[in-house]
Amino acid sequence: MKKRLLAVLLTAVLALGLVACGQQEEESSSSSTEAENTDSGEETEIQVFIAASLNTVMEDLAQRFQEDHPNVKITFNADSSGTLLTQIQEGYECDIFFSAAEKQMNDLEEGGQVVEGTRHNVVNNQVVVLTLKDSGTSVTGLENLNEAKSIALAGGSVPVGRYTRVALMNLGILPETEDAASITTQQVSDALGGVEISEQDNVSKVLIAVTEGACEVGTTYYSDTYGYEDQVEVLETVSYDLTGNVIYPVCMVENPEADDAQTQAAEEFLNYIISDDAKEVFEAYYFDTNVE
Repeated sequence: MKKRLLAVLLTAVLALGLVACGQQEEESSSSSTEAENTDSGEETEIQVFIAASLNTVMEDLAQRFQEDHPNVKITFNADSSGTLLTQIQEGYECDIFFSAAEKQMNDLEEGGQVVEGTRHNVVNNQVVVLTLKDSGTSVTGLENLNEAKSIALAGGSVPVGRYTRVALMNLGILPETEDAASITTQQVSDALGGVEISEQDNVSKVLIAVTEGACEVGTTYYSDTYGYEDQVEVLETVSYDLTGNVIYPVCMVENPEADDAQTQAAEEFLNYIISDDAKEVFEAYYFDTNVE
């Protein structure tokens, strides 16, 4: 009887031991799986607001960056810097802002929305007057812009539109004013003798208006001619003496909705944008990386 009782007890102890061992193996397996998931990383998405003239080069840079950061999804919002600034101020979620002018960045910084220490001047650009190849235009540049039948011109709140107005002021075509951006498209038309002007929301739309033949000439940036060399002719590359430098600053934006992973991904992408490797890419797309 005692032997039978002892056998039952030994069987029970053995069974409990096997259960405990199984639980340990399961916990160990679970921990291993969690570690693997942590190493692989979940996808993190960052919102990057870029001036329309940066669209092509930034798509290239994003692809290069993602080769080493496959779990970072970069979503671009490309438009005029003025429109992007307004969206950020209205509460649109944004991690990085890359402007085509310092004015919009200054406004953002004055509003306390630039992450301290993250603002950098990245590239310089240059305003150009262009037309379709073989258009037969008599326009040679800004000084005889009044000879055009039609002009594609960005609005004053768009950096390239403001730079164009500044140049026309410095040439004496437009009257001096403290804020060139406040000069309306109608006032530009009047100063040019009533020439037809099609106002555009951003520099990409100016380029489209010219390449599709809707307007005889337009003012864009030199970098926007990349990929269109066979379609357009640059009539004038406008001197910095007339426009001033066309600096493109970048920064991280205060984003209360971002978690730690999103903030880290934004920091890493910003560091890549200002890296020496990125400079070579910008230069390939006709940007000037010699900035102060």
